[in-house]
Amino acid sequence: MLKLSDLTFWLHQKDVERLDKMLIVLASASEPMQPKEIRSRAKEVGFKIPEVWNITDVLSKSHGLAINRGAGWEITDSGKQHLHNIGVSMTSPAAVQVSIELREALSNVSDESTRAFVEEAIKCHEAELHRSAVVMSWLAAVHVLQTHVVNNRLAEFNQEAIRVNPKWKAAKTADDLGRMKESEFLERLAAISMLGKNVKDQLQACLNLRNSAGHPNSLEFGGPSVVHHIDVLIKNVFKKF
Repeated sequence: MLKLSDLTFWLHQKDVERLDKMLIVLASASEPMQPKEIRSRAKEVGFKIPEVWNITDVLSKSHGLAINRGAGWEITDSGKQHLHNIGVSMTSPAAVQVSIELREALSNVSDESTRAFVEEAIKCHEAELHRSAVVMSWLAAVHVLQTHVVNNRLAEFNQEAIRVNPKWKAAKTADDLGRMKESEFLERLAAISMLGKNVKDQLQACLNLRNSAGHPNSLEFGGPSVVHHIDVLIKNVFKKF
């Protein structure tokens, strides 16, 4: 959500288009807004929306950047991305740093599947799509770990997996490793000392958050928790494997 100080700054920029100013106001709110509420919010930061501006008409012609579901107008994911593209940042300094580090990690990823996951995670994070950012960054991290096992630790991984579960069919590919529950996968990695106990516990917490993000529920996701989630994955997976 756009901070009040940023709302003040952007609404008073003369070169910002009418539609963009409407989107900026919507980006500062956590709930849908009626036109009169949009005018009121703008007035709070010293910007009087001209009476000749037909807010409903402007937003109706936004081509999906804002929508009205009945309760009022709200900015869409594409609207958030549009604001990002024109330089309006809705992320904290910590979130910006995570984006930078993710892009640095991406430059060292050669596997195409992993690159696709990381690129999608970056897009979701920068557009403040918190649930999607959690899910995509986790998928990327798991793929990195699976690829490392296949390329470097496959024999001992299979040995440990069979010791724990004699019915385990020895894996040959990353897809084969996907047959195992991710929580059990982390346990096997710790058992063969590919992960330390503390790292395994942190990744288990990330998995729990990913599971919550991937299912409809009442849990609210904020920027700080997502930043922490991705930061753990960067430091303990992307930069190590």
